Amino acid sequence: MRVLVACEFSGVVREAFAARGHDAWSCDILPTEKPGNHIQGDVLDILGDGWDLMIAHPPCTHLAVSGAAWFYRKQKEQAEALEFVQKLLNAPIPRIALENPVSIISSRIRKPDQIIHPWQFGHPEKKTTCLWFKNLPKLTETNNVKAEMELLPKNIQERLHYLPPSENRARLRSKTFQGIADAMATQWGQQL
Repeated sequence: MRVLVACEFSGVVREAFAARGHDAWSCDILPTEKPGNHIQGDVLDILGDGWDLMIAHPPCTHLAVSGAAWFYRKQKEQAEALEFVQKLLNAPIPRIALENPVSIISSRIRKPDQIIHPWQFGHPEKKTTCLWFKNLPKLTETNNVKAEMELLPKNIQERLHYLPPSENRARLRSKTFQGIADAMATQWGQQL
């Protein structure tokens, strides 16, 4: 299966699919952090290149409700970000999953089809992640460690939320947890 992982520089999801024998490619304006099949450029330029599945991670900078205090200053940026999301969702690809945190996508485009957390996939952390689907089933949790996570201090449970300001903070917060990537590749990789 030909898999496009849109807006991914980490290579985590791409490599999860590649490890299961798929022709998987990531595409981002940033270079990849892991060696592998990566197209550095605008993903909109390659949406029509015969992909069977796309997992899209559009930037959440102007979409996430965690930045709601600044929404009044970024009307133009929000409109552009929502237009980009809509183009990804409307791509001529048979199966699509779009991932983002809690965001205005829910109120301006449509509600998510599923909401997941890392603790459902073996990582004792909270990070509300919304998924929008086209012709894909919901992910089934693979390793629920919620009870273990709840024993941890809040700053460990919500490690990504408590990261101090740094030039790498956004990159660290945007990476997909390995357990979620593996679930996507195992469960959705069998759809064709």
